[in-house]
Amino acid sequence: QVQLVESGGGLVQPGGSLRLSCAASGSIFSIYAMGWYRQAPGKQRELVARINSGGSTNYADSVKGRFTISRDNAKNTVYLQMYSLKPEDTAVYYCNAQMTVGGRNYWGQGTQVTVSP
Repeated sequence: QVQLVESGGGLVQPGGSLRLSCAASGSIFSIYAMGWYRQAPGKQRELVARINSGGSTNYADSVKGRFTISRDNAKNTVYLQMYSLKPEDTAVYYCNAQMTVGGRNYWGQGTQVTVSP
């Protein structure tokens, strides 16, 4: 069992910055990878960024060069630093954890990010 709690969402102007945090608890030593997904109204949930236990990362093409995913193992926390935000980035952002055995996924409750003038 893994519990994920997101924080850091809010309202920001275009070109602004925001940092999201995801704190994990429970069977944290069984986590293989963690990532951030987002879902806008009427659209499919999509992968934004991902980082595995070895530190390898991957990003959606739409956010490359603007977003950075990182982790603090001592705090069991993953971050998403977002720069140069655009209105198209507006969505609910969800934290995800993938387990090593079976690839089971856990999800946070989500945090709203709104980019608007």
